[in-house]
Amino acid sequence: MPFPCLQREKTRKGQNEWIMNLDEELNLLPHLGVRWWVLLLLGTALTLAFALSLTFGSVRIPPQQVFHILLGGEGEKASWSDILFKFRLPKAMTAMLAGAALSAAGLQMQTLFRNPLADPFVLGVSSGASLGVSVVILGMGTGGALGFISGMNALGDLTVAAAASAGAGLVLGMVLMLSRRVQNTLTLLVMGLMFGYLASAVVSLLIYISRPEQVQVFSLWAAGSFGGVTWSQLRVFGPITALGLLMALGMIKPLNALLLGDDYARSLGLNVRRARFWIILSASLLAGASTAFCGPIWFIGVAVPHVARSLFNTADHRVLLPTSILLGAALALIADVIAQLPGSQRVLPLNVVMSLFGVPVILWVIVRQQQLRQSFAG
Repeated sequence: MPFPCLQREKTRKGQNEWIMNLDEELNLLPHLGVRWWVLLLLGTALTLAFALSLTFGSVRIPPQQVFHILLGGEGEKASWSDILFKFRLPKAMTAMLAGAALSAAGLQMQTLFRNPLADPFVLGVSSGASLGVSVVILGMGTGGALGFISGMNALGDLTVAAAASAGAGLVLGMVLMLSRRVQNTLTLLVMGLMFGYLASAVVSLLIYISRPEQVQVFSLWAAGSFGGVTWSQLRVFGPITALGLLMALGMIKPLNALLLGDDYARSLGLNVRRARFWIILSASLLAGASTAFCGPIWFIGVAVPHVARSLFNTADHRVLLPTSILLGAALALIADVIAQLPGSQRVLPLNVVMSLFGVPVILWVIVRQQQLRQSFAG
C-alpha cells in the first residue's frame, strides 16, 4: 500500500493538471481577447445602469448634479442630497449586490445539479427565509403589523432581516448536514425540495390563520424590493455577499470538473463531497443574504447564467462566473429603474418587472441555444 504522503502528492498533481484537459472538452472560445472586450462592455453597462439608478425615480436628478453631489458638492436643491445619499445610493448598491449574488448562486446550482432550470433557491433556502419572516410578521398582533406598514416600527427592517436569516440558516444547516451523508446529488436535490415544500406549507398555514393586515405586510416583503435596505444593514449584507462571491470564485476549478460528472471529477483527484459542501454553502449564503434583506427575487438566478453562456458559447466557469456577476448586477439595476416608473409616484412590484421582461429573454436564449443540454452533459 503506498505511503499516505505519496498518495496526497499524487492527488495534488491531479488537481493541478485537470484544468489543462478541461479546456479541450468545454468548448472554449479560442480568442481570449474577445472575452475581455465583452467583459469590458459589461462593466461599462453596469456603470451606466448604476448612474441611471441614481438619476431616475419619482424625482429626477440631472446626471451632472448626481456626480457633483457624489464628489462632495452642494446640489441645486437641498433635497437632492438627502434623496441621493439616504435612498438611491444604498438602493443601487443593494441591487448590485443582490443581482451579483443571485446570478453567481444560480450558476453554481445549475452546475452542481447539471440542471438548466435550477435556481439559487432550489434547496429551499428562500422558503426557509419566508418561514422566518412569516413567523415574525404573521405572529404579531394587528398593531405590530400596522407598525410595519406605516414604517413606525423602529426595529421592523432589522427584525425582518434577522428572521429571514434565521429561517434560511435553519434550512441551510439541514442541507449541509445531509450533504456530508448523502453521496447522490439528485437525492440531495429532492431532500432540499422537500424542506422547501415543508416550509411553504407552514407559511401557508400561518397566512390562513392571520389577519388581512398581517398578510398585507408579508405580501409586501414577498414582492421583493431593493429599497428597504439601510446603510447599517448594508454593513452586514455587503460583507456576507462578498464572502459568498469569494467562495464561489475559489470553486471555479471544482465547478468545471463537476460539470463533466462526479465520476470524472473523482478521477481527477477532486474530493466531490467536500467540493459539493463548499458550493452549497457559498450559493446558500448568497441566496439567503439576498432574500433576507431584499425578499425573494426571482428570474435573475435562472436566466443570467444562460445569457452568459449564450454570450460566450462556453461552459468554462473562469468566464461564466465573472460574466454572470457583472450581468446580474446590471440587470438588477435596470429592473429597479423600470420598477420605479421614472417621473411617477407609483412603484411596481420588482418581481413583476423581472417576470415581464425576463421570461421573454430566457425563452429567446433557450430557443437560440439549441444544444443547451451539451452544457450540462455529465
